[in-house]
Amino acid sequence: MKTAIVLIALLGSSMANAGAPAKAAICATCHGQNGISAVEIYPNLKGQKKGYIEAQLKAFKAGTRTNAIMAPQAKILTDAEITELATYYSSMK
Repeated sequence: MKTAIVLIALLGSSMANAGAPAKAAICATCHGQNGISAVEIYPNLKGQKKGYIEAQLKAFKAGTRTNAIMAPQAKILTDAEITELATYYSSMK
């Protein structure tokens, strides 16, 4: 698990899109650089509804929704960053 977190941090730092929130680089590791995942078990974020993304990230952060990968990622996000990520992915066409 520690290896995965380190890998996400290293890969994420070089994957940010222009105009993307800084934290989107970390999301891109699993969910794809353009919000479309290449791996079937990771959902696409591109075009998801803003409220849905916010609710899921807040649930992971609060621990009311559990996932070994998403929970630690969500816990480090501020509410402003969650809103920024939700706005970014929901605006993708």
